[in-house]
Amino acid sequence: MDGNNLNIDQLIGKIITEIINLNDQIQFNCMDGSGYMMYHMQDCCESVVVEDIIGDLNDLIGSPILKASEDCSNDDPEGYIYEGYRDSWTWTFYNIATIKGHVTIRWYGSSNGYYSESVDFIKVK
Repeated sequence: MDGNNLNIDQLIGKIITEIINLNDQIQFNCMDGSGYMMYHMQDCCESVVVEDIIGDLNDLIGSPILKASEDCSNDDPEGYIYEGYRDSWTWTFYNIATIKGHVTIRWYGSSNGYYSESVDFIKVK
């Protein structure tokens, strides 16, 4: 990993050949030999996880990426009910599309308010 956080729009125009989903990190390997990973380096008083994937990741394989965007919010998605106490939280939505379909990868981060709740998107070597 080279450690430089990138914008997910780096994927636009790329053709993904493989997606490795390990639940706490997702790696995208591309036809041109490049690779990208979204993950969060966990620290003490925080949790950042893939909460849901809407759509089929296989729709992103084999066709050029037409859309790749990130949206963050501190508002819970419609219909989501959190049971328990939390000091701080962040939702990160990655929207990725090809001609075959659209996928939203929904990350949920929570902490005591002093730690990062963000997702990193980096190029891997």
